[in-house]
Amino acid sequence: MKIGIIDYGMGNLFSVEQAVKRLGADVIISADKAELLAADALILPGVGAFPDAMTRLEETNLVSLFDEVVATKKPLLGICLGMQLLFETSVEKGDNKGLGLFKGRIAEFSGKDATGEAYRVPHMGWNNLQFKRYPVWLSKEALDNEYVYFVHSFYATDLEDADLVAYADYGGEIVPGIVQKGSITGMQFHPEKSGSCGVALLTAWLKGIEKGEA
Repeated sequence: MKIGIIDYGMGNLFSVEQAVKRLGADVIISADKAELLAADALILPGVGAFPDAMTRLEETNLVSLFDEVVATKKPLLGICLGMQLLFETSVEKGDNKGLGLFKGRIAEFSGKDATGEAYRVPHMGWNNLQFKRYPVWLSKEALDNEYVYFVHSFYATDLEDADLVAYADYGGEIVPGIVQKGSITGMQFHPEKSGSCGVALLTAWLKGIEKGEA
């Protein structure tokens, strides 16, 4: 099985590559659309600011890749900023248009909860996922714990209830941790940095691809 990591100049490519390779998959890192579409599944990593990432996707002529991903139902996993890019809009550094694969927008943590108590931004560190449902490629039994590692100052909101798989609570906000619709999955946390839970999630996703479930 070959996994294509989308290289648009704004991702933690090496750590994602190594995590997937350790689970037995072949990996290519590429900015070539044809090469990426020849892979069995794709990963969109991301570190940085939303508008800069969208600009890089446009400059590398990769925006149209996602139309073909949807049309062919090719499995796609967005990680951290990569997940945020899958939504319609973001308020980061102004009003920005995303890829629109999920309904919803990316908002900024306010830094104050409903009582006015301050909380730290960014949301950085370990937090517990609370599952609303399990995609067909994932079972509760596959996870020995549900703690994952987050680093972000923006989060998805106003999304479709049916797209939400798991969330974390931070500052009194419901923070989508995993979203999924058809063959498209997003993880706001870093599975490659999330210990045994991250390994279990990536393993389940890869096995789901092999079985035609992801």
